[in-house]
Amino acid sequence: MSPNDNSKSSNAHWGGRFTGGPADIMEKINASIAFDRRLFLQDIAGSRAHADMLVAQDILTPEDGKAINEGLELISQEILAGNFSFSEKLEDIHMNIESRLKELIGEPAGRLHTARSRNDQVATDFRLWVRDSLDDIDKLLCKLQSVLIDNSEKYADLIMPGYTHLQTAQPITFGHHLLSYVEMFGRDRGRFSDCRKRLNESPLGAGALAGTTYPIDRQHTAKSLGFDRPMVNSLDAVSDRDFALEFLSSAAITMTHISRFSEEIILWCSDSFGFIELSDSFTTGSSMMPQKRNPDAAELSRAKSGRVFGNLMTLLSVMKALPLAYSKDMQEDKEPVFDSMDSLLLSLNAIIGMVDDLKPIPEAMYMAAQKGYPTATDLADWLVTSVGLPFREAHKVTGKIVKAAYDKNLSLEDFPLTEMQSIDRRITDDVISVLSIESSISRRTSEGGTAPENVLASAAIARKRYL
Repeated sequence: MSPNDNSKSSNAHWGGRFTGGPADIMEKINASIAFDRRLFLQDIAGSRAHADMLVAQDILTPEDGKAINEGLELISQEILAGNFSFSEKLEDIHMNIESRLKELIGEPAGRLHTARSRNDQVATDFRLWVRDSLDDIDKLLCKLQSVLIDNSEKYADLIMPGYTHLQTAQPITFGHHLLSYVEMFGRDRGRFSDCRKRLNESPLGAGALAGTTYPIDRQHTAKSLGFDRPMVNSLDAVSDRDFALEFLSSAAITMTHISRFSEEIILWCSDSFGFIELSDSFTTGSSMMPQKRNPDAAELSRAKSGRVFGNLMTLLSVMKALPLAYSKDMQEDKEPVFDSMDSLLLSLNAIIGMVDDLKPIPEAMYMAAQKGYPTATDLADWLVTSVGLPFREAHKVTGKIVKAAYDKNLSLEDFPLTEMQSIDRRITDDVISVLSIESSISRRTSEGGTAPENVLASAAIARKRYL
């Protein structure tokens, strides 16, 4: 019978103990080929490394090793070209590839699995896939930081309101605001980098759970696959999914940052704010209201964070009560990771595009920055430094002045000096110099502050640090 025979029978790869075939529902729940086919490059790389090691250890003949490598190369080409026939009957990517290898090269294919279990095989494949994905993520995060830094330099002196509680707090620059996300995404890169370091140990050679009696060389396969070292405990090697959980956790935090930035883009695009414009490339219209320009790319990026949060909880729930070593529950580890990777890459590309696309509306930003008495803190600070008041007393005096200005519908800058002096006679005309939003911004030169010169210096440091 052909390994790809779809007739109901025991699986050719583990059927020696079984005389009957699985129920239809058993085949469906047991099969993972619908999603784990994404591991084919990693599975082939792991098999090649394993075969080469077996040859080096005189466990496999050079002729068999050559046939296996040539067959695996052909299979790789078939899959990449879309000419490979995947079978649900063969359960997973490992058995699909092994079955096709047997069709191509015959008996030597059966020797490839010497000193190897599907347990250490899938653990190796999955680590390799996540490692490759982490490298892709880092490149995109770096690109996002680059676009943010470019725009922070471009808009280093563009005035906008800074908020707390979504209430106007103090004036800042748009460049300063963008640099805050450079730091967030920098921390994300650090978390993914740490995850990569911890996952970069090889499970291959751990066997099903207890190691093997064959004289294998795990250092050989680890080095061939770019791992730093073999995992030290065979039980842990086949059952650990910390690396997947850490990936999902890091992805969830990154998606939180993407969602926060998306929310701000959505607010800024709204008629109520009107701070920025997005082109047709990142907006959609309404089927009913012809005037609408909806920031759907930002909205969908914000929404996809929920998928990633859910995926983290899914895998935590799968792993929380599993005894050592391997359980079939772990087959549920891949879909949450694959889906999170897809969501993260899509959202990162969307955010990169939107940051590059957005056009600030300086007049709207400036007008908003003038509202809400944003230089009140500057007045309080002046009372401390120029009059010598304790800050708490200066805070109280400033509050009275703000209330009086509010009652007359005047800004602090336009509020008459004589009115201020009626509240506190120690105030002099020198106070006028600190009440404009331009003055407020230019004077905030403390490390990490919003002054334009600081923004340019911080952008240069960020460029050197991250890019």
